[in-house]
Amino acid sequence: MNKSDFSFFLPQELIAQVPLEKRDASRLLTLDRKTGEVRHRIFSDLISLLRPGDCLVLNDSRVIPARLMGERQPGGAAVETLLLVDRGGGVWECLTRPGRKTPPGTRISYGGGLLEGEVTDALPDGNKLIRFHYEGIFLEILSQLGEMPLPPYIREKLSDPERYQTVYSREPGSAAAPTAGLHFTKELLGKFEANGVKLAYVTLHVGLGTFRPVKENSIEDHKMHSEYYVIDEKTAATINSAREGGGRVICGGTTACRTIETVADESGAIRPSSGWTDIFIYPGYRFKAVDALITNFHLPESTLIMLVSAFAGREHILNAYQEAIKERYRFFSFGDAMLIV
Repeated sequence: MNKSDFSFFLPQELIAQVPLEKRDASRLLTLDRKTGEVRHRIFSDLISLLRPGDCLVLNDSRVIPARLMGERQPGGAAVETLLLVDRGGGVWECLTRPGRKTPPGTRISYGGGLLEGEVTDALPDGNKLIRFHYEGIFLEILSQLGEMPLPPYIREKLSDPERYQTVYSREPGSAAAPTAGLHFTKELLGKFEANGVKLAYVTLHVGLGTFRPVKENSIEDHKMHSEYYVIDEKTAATINSAREGGGRVICGGTTACRTIETVADESGAIRPSSGWTDIFIYPGYRFKAVDALITNFHLPESTLIMLVSAFAGREHILNAYQEAIKERYRFFSFGDAMLIV
């Protein structure tokens, strides 16, 4: 298939620039993936759409203030650094701007020397490995110097950084939010549990690979960037128990979906594990464990619209997107949501 098969025209004014005041007040388009039927609801209506015995799987990764502004040493020229993947031992895979001005050996100072970095390697995709030197706790230094790395299509400044975090985020490490989760409130999650819906948490630290444009015309030639995931024994047992009891596995976001599909065996059983996944899901993929998906509206020709097209069918998805555009839904990270069943 070609990437142009997943293209559509989106009016710029439908790209949400700020989150709604109330998280679960977003609109919810429901799509029946068998019939293509579309209905219009509010996100809080999920209370009546999820059934006792279902299992809602959520990604508890927390976005770190991964955007750093530094100065090359010597000289003082500005360098923007975006932390992508913690490689361990103080080394991070990063995106630097301007990239051509930061070859291996480049030294960068952040916060007047509170944090120092040295580019140790340039990767084939243009990313850099940077070894950081500092005193104290790295995440505390980041909280002082870093900024929340909002997507480039969001031009408004975010007044409250917590609005780019899910209410259940707890494992720091993402360069972008698992945005479908931004609609949930603690009250809504409590109502799910009271109604007999099981909650299970996975961790997948979201990197830019999920959002990187597909450059190859043939989508089969696209290579996903690896992201680190964790599924513990409790989560695996909760999901497997729900499946065995006849409940549905409902993923709250594409990152949760990709994590579950990475570890599921051919029967759909989930095993506890951790590691790196570069799974790329596009039409033709056979889902092993996921029965329903909660997701936002995605960019044209992105790997994410390819994933939801694999789940619901490309024609159903593109028809649903046209309906959402006609009804003036809000798109992308701070936009409205879909439930695909």
